[in-house]
Amino acid sequence: MTSATETGGVTGTQDKDYNLIWYVEACLNNALRLETYIEDAERGKDTEVADLFRKAQADSRKGAELGKALLRSRLSGG
Repeated sequence: MTSATETGGVTGTQDKDYNLIWYVEACLNNALRLETYIEDAERGKDTEVADLFRKAQADSRKGAELGKALLRSRLSGG
């Protein structure tokens, strides 16, 4: 259950920080999941799909790194 007015009073974490944490976790989770999909495509000798998933995985890793850097900066007061 979420509230349109929750700004950290319930969770202790401001929405903007929580959202960044969620984003990083989602990117990392996606990169892990795509590893399985890449392996499946390789087992099926489908290099076109494996390449697509590798590109998506790289994008997910990049998103995670960008999110982590921004979160690190925000939490350190920078």
